[in-house]
Amino acid sequence: MKLSKNDRNALISAVIASGMDDLNVMFLSFSLTSIIASLAISKVEAGWIATITNLGMLFGGIVFGVLADRYNKFKIFRWTVTIFSLATALIFFTPNLEYLYWMRFIAGVGVGGEYGVAIAIMAGLVPKEQMGRMSSINGIVGQIGSIASAALAGLIAPIFGWRGLFLCGLLPLGIVLWSMIAVDADKVSDFDASQAKESKQEKGKIWDLFSSPQIAAQTICLMVMTTVQIAGYFGMMNWLPSIMQEQAGVSMSGSSVWMITTILGMCLGMIVFGNLLDRIGPRKSYGLFLVASALSVYLFSCARTEWSILIAGAVVGFFVNGMFAGYGAMITRLYPYSVRSLANNAILNIGRAIGGFSSVVIGFILQNATVTIVMLFLASLYFLSLLAMLSISNLRQEQYQKLNGLVGRLD
Repeated sequence: MKLSKNDRNALISAVIASGMDDLNVMFLSFSLTSIIASLAISKVEAGWIATITNLGMLFGGIVFGVLADRYNKFKIFRWTVTIFSLATALIFFTPNLEYLYWMRFIAGVGVGGEYGVAIAIMAGLVPKEQMGRMSSINGIVGQIGSIASAALAGLIAPIFGWRGLFLCGLLPLGIVLWSMIAVDADKVSDFDASQAKESKQEKGKIWDLFSSPQIAAQTICLMVMTTVQIAGYFGMMNWLPSIMQEQAGVSMSGSSVWMITTILGMCLGMIVFGNLLDRIGPRKSYGLFLVASALSVYLFSCARTEWSILIAGAVVGFFVNGMFAGYGAMITRLYPYSVRSLANNAILNIGRAIGGFSSVVIGFILQNATVTIVMLFLASLYFLSLLAMLSISNLRQEQYQKLNGLVGRLD
């Protein structure tokens, strides 16, 4: 890709911000046990922290998705990063559970808005044939943010406690300040914008995602897929470190090692999946990874030794979250330019809002059953996602190759 300096800096800003929002979101995973003890709350109440965050993501995704499709995407992008950064840092002052719920909701508003806007910025700079790989890079940077979160948890939490860890939420403001110096938001290229203008596309609206029976079915099936994706991700990442700490006697630093191993597996999975998506299309790529995810999640419950847990975590990360990188590229291709930000945000954040309830469900299962039941619950979800994916007609290879994400098919 040949990009101007301004466009290159805009692309870098959008990619790095994805790492920063994962950094902030994952602080909860490493502090959940400490929060439960400090605020004297139940596991179900603790599960609601992540769920409320995801509800904020849904609200922010729709609001900022509409704003980004109507106004300057890069300026909206800066606001989303600023919101989740400040709200995360304000958790430092948490006096009670209600305050924590509110701050996580506001942080979710920023994170939910940032994702689709960042994807739309990338799609305006990157050829559609490379969006699978671009999405994988975006996802990998997000996992680097998760690794940084694990490292900060090991360094900051033992000294300053869980509140001090959330104060690190101010770090993303650095990318906002840098982008204000290095990027002229009014000059960021968008090679689809002029073509969309020539085709006289109107500004997108939320009901455009349900404009015909076929498109409505496509949107709902994609929401099912993202719901399963998020349910698996938050279910694994929010609760397994706590499970290991409580049931296997693993320390916070030990669970951080497991988390890093799992995340490294995710990064490799994203690289492989992004390339597969560009080469063989979404049906074969998602079909392979969804079946493998169901099997690997269940087999994880059979791991008993320290090494087997580390290896199983890497394998689960490879399949379960490797395919997360493909949604931005796939949705960008399936929907027209006029609703690009909105489609990405609405579909993913509906998934986040509903899938986020997995934290509550898993908390309930853990209080009443075993870890094996949790794994069977998660494995069954991936087969549900497979059925939803196979029912989307526009994902057939011939049809998918015809879609360019500019005009799309809303009829």
